Amino acid sequence: MKKERRLGYLLVAPSLILILAIAIWPVIQSFYFSLFDYQLNDPQKSSIHLDYNLDLERYLNNQPFLLTALDNEIEVAPPEVDEVLEDIKSNVVSYDDQLLEKEGIEEPYNEVNEILFNFEVPSEELKLVTIDSSFGEDFEQTFEQVEERLVELESEDALQNADRLTGLASGLNESIIRPNFIGVSHYANNLTDVRLWRSLGNTFVFTFVSVGFELVLGMAIALLINKAFFGRGLVRASILIPWAIPTAVSAMMWKYLYDGQNGIIAKFFAEIGIIENMSVLLTTPVGAMASVILTDVWKTTPYMALLLLAGLQTIPSSLYEAASIDGASKWKQFINITLPLIKSSILVALLFRTLDAFRVFDLIYVLTGGGPANSTEVISLLAYKVMFQQTNFGEGSALAVIVFICVAIISSIYIKFLGSDLLGDGVKK
Repeated sequence: MKKERRLGYLLVAPSLILILAIAIWPVIQSFYFSLFDYQLNDPQKSSIHLDYNLDLERYLNNQPFLLTALDNEIEVAPPEVDEVLEDIKSNVVSYDDQLLEKEGIEEPYNEVNEILFNFEVPSEELKLVTIDSSFGEDFEQTFEQVEERLVELESEDALQNADRLTGLASGLNESIIRPNFIGVSHYANNLTDVRLWRSLGNTFVFTFVSVGFELVLGMAIALLINKAFFGRGLVRASILIPWAIPTAVSAMMWKYLYDGQNGIIAKFFAEIGIIENMSVLLTTPVGAMASVILTDVWKTTPYMALLLLAGLQTIPSSLYEAASIDGASKWKQFINITLPLIKSSILVALLFRTLDAFRVFDLIYVLTGGGPANSTEVISLLAYKVMFQQTNFGEGSALAVIVFICVAIISSIYIKFLGSDLLGDGVKK
């Protein structure tokens, strides 16, 4: 028995490893990125830093020139200003000496300095050096004070080259790269953000309304095309056309149909009184949400019908003949025979479509862009905007993890409440 178990585990192991590599690893990686203030549009946060780092290129492009500028300013400054500038200069020189005393700093320091002297650009690996946190904190505090004191002197109109001095001090202060590990701050901020909850609300409304309509219409279509009639093959093929059209193409097509000036659908809805005027569909929150739901129902109802049709094909026709002989109506046959026997197909169809609808992106991105006023912005679209448009990979990764958690919860609910009887029967057998 133990040998059989071990053999079973060995047979399953490749599948588990594949699942881990394809499905779980990206989630783990996203969770790791979400623990950092990782922003590509900020040079100090464009990579992950667990320790203090010093950008030698930026440091050496500012420190020598700051000393020269201070010397020039000291020569012409009055005594009271001269004393302050001498103190600033001594701090800059002192920290430069302390920096060179640190282990492993002097060699890259001199190498970067020589590269810059030859008007070349040092590599990322060479110009960034790690420094201990205490020295980094002291460096940061000291040069912030240097910049503040120069700004004060500038405000007092006590400097002749104030812009040059403050600019060099600011560049020197920015040469220190702080650790950007922030823990679960992104999750705390997002979970208290109204925009996140609104996007989640939009996502749930879109998901459950569209999937509900698709289930009802898909069941009706599946029952229809399951019957034997002339041209059934052609009807089945034509029904699948909306599903076969790429989502971006169908979204663009429906965007023209909803257009407030020339859209055929908008004009038709306005004439029969469903909407007040043609512009309502894409310019109001309710109209925009109804539009994206209608488009999704049109596109993916054939997919739902296809999954349900596969379940209907497995039901023996003899069951319906026996029920008909016993006097059961069509409705009772549907309730007592059809629904119980296609429960597994309904579960699969609902599970696939709910997860797919919850992760919707391209349809809404093309059709409304999340507007108007973020009324159709779903969680996937919000994650895209934060991660790629704002290049905030840390917060975007946190949103991606939140999407994964929501999808996992939805999957668990479906399997527990819709699949428990099915799984139980399988165990009994």
